[in-house]
Amino acid sequence: MESVDIKIIEAAAIKVEKAIGEAPKLEHLDAGLDAFKAAYKPAEGYIPGYIDHTFLKPTGKKETITKLCEEAIEHKFASVCVNPCWVPDCLEALKGHPSKVACVIGFPLGSMTTASKAFEAEDMCKTGVDEVDMVLNIGKLLDEDIKYVYDDIKAVVDACHKYDKILKVIIECGAVTPELTAIASLVSNMAGADFVKTSTGFGYGGAKPEDVALMRCCVGHTTGVKASGGVRSIEDAKNVLKAGATRIGASAGVAIAKGLVSKSEGY
Repeated sequence: MESVDIKIIEAAAIKVEKAIGEAPKLEHLDAGLDAFKAAYKPAEGYIPGYIDHTFLKPTGKKETITKLCEEAIEHKFASVCVNPCWVPDCLEALKGHPSKVACVIGFPLGSMTTASKAFEAEDMCKTGVDEVDMVLNIGKLLDEDIKYVYDDIKAVVDACHKYDKILKVIIECGAVTPELTAIASLVSNMAGADFVKTSTGFGYGGAKPEDVALMRCCVGHTTGVKASGGVRSIEDAKNVLKAGATRIGASAGVAIAKGLVSKSEGY
């Protein structure tokens, strides 16, 4: 796991407690950061099984999504991740197969109202999606309006968990400081999110092992960490898994599964 500055987490925790009136749960760090990192066991095994095979560009057509699902079946990816309108098609294509169906909401900017995000999430849950990836409000995070960020996430968590669905929170680490990444990870965990996620893949850079490690140290052993954006080879995948990721978002899933390097950009 990459080096992590405990002072960043401590400073973030102080700000979160002041804003929300509740201290983040950091019992996993009671024995110290080094002890946590030493005890942490990185995800291992069949790497494609950790991949959310992704297509989020607006130019996708039915044939694009059909091919995405066929590739997920062939390579046994964890899921396909698509825009909401394609969820019914993916559910039909993957019926009887282990790959799940995930979709994004509030994507890619995260600047929609909380009510609109919660409505979109519940609509997708009713449709049958297995997992939802939401973008938090990046501007409010940059303003350190921590209570707003928490409430925004909590509303979508509640909408998803009402239907026993998985919720991942996209932070967009490349647009914020390490301390804000820590704040976002802590409040996501406190709100009950199932995963924190590095990036949208639509600008601001992609998944960096140092961001993944920081997020892992903030959320502990049980909450998932998804590394997304810029993972284009088997080596990239191994690096983020070693850093603490338990899921990978990638449009280059087939290249990764075949041990190649994808030259494609974005999702």
